[in-house]
Amino acid sequence: MREILLELLESTGQLSLSTIVMRMVVATGISFFIYVSYMLSHEGSIYSKKFNVSLMTLTVVTTAVMIVIGNNIALSLGMVGALSIVRFRTAIKDSRDTVYIFWAIVTGICCGAGDYLTAGIGGAFTFALLLIFGRIKNDNRMLLILRTSRVNEERVEALMFQYFSHKANLRVKNTTENSAEFIYEISKRVLDRSGRKKNVGSKSITDAIYDIGNIEYCNLVMQNDEISS
Repeated sequence: MREILLELLESTGQLSLSTIVMRMVVATGISFFIYVSYMLSHEGSIYSKKFNVSLMTLTVVTTAVMIVIGNNIALSLGMVGALSIVRFRTAIKDSRDTVYIFWAIVTGICCGAGDYLTAGIGGAFTFALLLIFGRIKNDNRMLLILRTSRVNEERVEALMFQYFSHKANLRVKNTTENSAEFIYEISKRVLDRSGRKKNVGSKSITDAIYDIGNIEYCNLVMQNDEISS
């Protein structure tokens, strides 16, 4: 029994040079589609070319690791122990980036194991899903930011309740001895409907705020995936 376990731990699973090259070439080819998919689903300041190149490199590196491990249990256990001490501190700006990281790793594992069919079909379905739904953004949130005199504090709160009832969430309220700053979060749909209420007339919320007087500024900011609170 002991000899069987030793043979199992020492098995190397040697591959020919042509097999190794084939697996690396396939991994590189599929990683190019990951690159294209990331480029198509991201735009603006949220797109990072360096991160996109890193995804391609991650696919190839994972394939190389899988080729090295092969059927060698001792190497695989050592690799798990080595990776367990690694800590990644890079902040993920977009939740979709996590999907791309997993896609790159899974593709590398499949190619490293020689399972090209799973890597190709899985990559094709993932590519299609991200191509169709990858441009979806959270553009339905607005931030209303205003600064006024401290004496207008109650009038501003009453006006916001008149226009939006409880649908305007007060996120920040900063006050000094002479001034007060408010930051409200409002959905775009509620903001569009507020101007059609009978009890507020035809005035927009910004016009109504400036009618209070002593308003230093009033800003409306679209809060999407690129600009978050």
